[in-house]
Amino acid sequence: MNKILLVEDDLSLIDGLQYSLEKNDFDPDIARTVRQALDMIEEKKYDLLILDLMLPDGTGFDICKKVRQTSDIPIIFLTVSDEEVNIVMGLDIGGDDYITKPFKLNELISRINALFRRSQLLNDVKTELQSNGIIIKLLEGRVQKDNIAIELTHAEYRLLCLFMQNPNILLERKVILEKLWDCNENFIDDNTLSVYVKRLRNKIEDDPKNPTMIVTIRRLGYRWNNLSE
Repeated sequence: MNKILLVEDDLSLIDGLQYSLEKNDFDPDIARTVRQALDMIEEKKYDLLILDLMLPDGTGFDICKKVRQTSDIPIIFLTVSDEEVNIVMGLDIGGDDYITKPFKLNELISRINALFRRSQLLNDVKTELQSNGIIIKLLEGRVQKDNIAIELTHAEYRLLCLFMQNPNILLERKVILEKLWDCNENFIDDNTLSVYVKRLRNKIEDDPKNPTMIVTIRRLGYRWNNLSE
């Protein structure tokens, strides 16, 4: 059940919002001030924030700015004003959506569900691969082991990614060779593959003569031992 923090000081609105959120299988907490909201965010983990713009001791913008220093949690603003300046400011400081009062509760629920779907899609896209102290930063094309950078050739990098994306699975040599083809139809032959695996071992193994990460299955292929699992 997704946990939501609703920050709103209008009691008549709170009751309806809380009922609607619970009816749609969300778990809402309520805060009525900026200070109370920030205290609750420090104490608990929330999946989404709904922030009223005007609060007794500040604004929803104040909460958003503070939260965005450490978190990318989805945020929806509630506002009685649809002035462009408020909308733009809310989105610029890190808000994900806004809804103008008065609004239909079903519309708010739809926007919440849309943000959760979007957030899940982003979480499903891996930006790093980790195993045995090795980290591959896919967006940057960098590799490090125990916080020390490892320099790999393009083919070695692709080979390591392939192994780490398929932990504890025997990858036959013919499968690896097919995966290492590039768009220009440049390919690696069987002998070259053996050389690349040896070079990769020398760069990532603690003791290349007694490898523990890339296991050779005679005449078949290789397997990446994900010892961290």
